[in-house]
Amino acid sequence: QVQLTESGGGLVQPGGSLRLSCAASGNMHGIVIKGWYRQSPGQSRELVAEIRGRSTTNYADSVKGRFTISDDNAQDTVYLQMSRLEPEDTTVYYCNFKIGGIWNIWGQGTQVTVSS
Repeated sequence: QVQLTESGGGLVQPGGSLRLSCAASGNMHGIVIKGWYRQSPGQSRELVAEIRGRSTTNYADSVKGRFTISDDNAQDTVYLQMSRLEPEDTTVYYCNFKIGGIWNIWGQGTQVTVSS
């Protein structure tokens, strides 16, 4: 059983920074692809960033150069460092692990609000 626990969301001013954390517990077998998604009401869930292995990453065009995904294997935690935040980044962010090509696990979501 795998569980993902998210933290780090909150209210920041435009141009500010936040770091989201996603801590995993439980046994994971096989290859794990870790990612961050976001979803606003009435919208589809959008891939923000993902990481495969140590350093293979993929970002949405809207966040390239501003967001960085990283993986702390020792703590089994994935992070999303967000900088130069914009009001358009306001939404709920979800952590996701794809495990062994079979299981798809989601965190509970954390709210990010960018406003002056």
